[in-house]
Amino acid sequence: MSHELWLIIATIIGIALLLFLIMKIKLHAFVSLLIASLFIGVASGMKPLDIIDVIESGMGGTLGFIAVVVGLGAMFGEVLKVSGGAERLALTLIDKFGEKRSQWALGFTGFLVAIPVFLDVAIVILIPIVYSLATRTKKSLLYFGIPLLAGLAVAHSFVPPTPGPMTVAAMLNVDLGWVILFGIAAGIPAMILAGPVFGKYISKKIHLEVPDYQKLDEEVSSVREKKDLPSFTLIFTLILIPLVLILVNTVTGAIVGEDSTNSFAEIVQFVGHPFVALIITVVLTFITLGTRRGYSGDEVQEIATKALEPAGIIILITGAGGVFKEVLIQSGVGDVMGNMVVGAGLPLVVAAFVITTLVRVAQGSATVAMVTGAGLMAPIIEISSVTEPQLGLIAISIASGATVLSHVNDSGFWLVNRFFGMTTGETLKTWTVMETIIGLTGFAVVFILSFII
Repeated sequence: MSHELWLIIATIIGIALLLFLIMKIKLHAFVSLLIASLFIGVASGMKPLDIIDVIESGMGGTLGFIAVVVGLGAMFGEVLKVSGGAERLALTLIDKFGEKRSQWALGFTGFLVAIPVFLDVAIVILIPIVYSLATRTKKSLLYFGIPLLAGLAVAHSFVPPTPGPMTVAAMLNVDLGWVILFGIAAGIPAMILAGPVFGKYISKKIHLEVPDYQKLDEEVSSVREKKDLPSFTLIFTLILIPLVLILVNTVTGAIVGEDSTNSFAEIVQFVGHPFVALIITVVLTFITLGTRRGYSGDEVQEIATKALEPAGIIILITGAGGVFKEVLIQSGVGDVMGNMVVGAGLPLVVAAFVITTLVRVAQGSATVAMVTGAGLMAPIIEISSVTEPQLGLIAISIASGATVLSHVNDSGFWLVNRFFGMTTGETLKTWTVMETIIGLTGFAVVFILSFII
């Protein structure tokens, strides 16, 4: 047996081991990724002490970027949640669009809110508004709920600084601006098709009432709508600030070059770096939604600290993904895989989508699918001639593969099942189909763009 063939076999066994540990043993993804990395390193013939060094460099290299960005993004999202900013976005957009077009309002609300706020938290915050609309109009809960879920799911998977695309960007070493640009370009049509369009269709097929255990009486709903909320303009501006700064940085870099000595360009690129852009946003958020709205400094600090609890888990999984990627590169597996993909003539955006989809369907977690997909693609990209924009397309292709076919092994599946009071079959016909529409639409957009860019 040739050494190259053995490396491929060892990698396949390592991935199978990863899936077994997560799915059957129910071992945490962080530990599972480290064990799989150790196995591939040993099986590929790496020296034991070299494997330890690779674990350290892989973890440190990835977390040097991710820990800062995910931590700041989580703080931003938590303050937005506590202040009622997410509700303000929803109520204002519904008012502007009108109740007849409330589907579109909820879709765009979900898209905006999920950029800074974790998806499960955003569902908890916004679902009462969906309940209220469904109760008032007597329409199926799905008519309003699917567009909201589509907007949330799209931003959660496609648009940084949400953890998934941030992780992929870090592992592929791609400029975040391109990921944001292509994430929005693929995300908006995906949200429209999976949200208002599919929501209108499926609500005629399945009529859902608000679950008895979730019903809000009129008094609670009225108080929720009339309480003192921050202004729509402020919330919208705060969400746009980091996106705009990062995009301007990317455009400036593309025009003048990353190594430019132009002083103005250097300032723009400094301010538009994800670290600085998010620091500016978080500080403004602490002031405008915190101290200026009556929170004490200690209370703002407590809110920010609480935000780091869920972020810590994501950061560790991301770091383990960095280890997995580095082991594949240093063991030589990456070169073999890369030569196979290049030799087969398979476009990288297609390979990225297929690999990530297989992992997603097998183990359920979108985050783990993104981490694993990026880890497998990174060494292939290392030996390929790929531009920054093309890397951005590959990142969204990975995100698309990690979105499709959510089913019973995905925690998001059961979260939606509970809040909508659906049977397992109904959840498969609604949530699973919606997620698949999002993933396929996102992939279709980047696949088409890959022929242009």
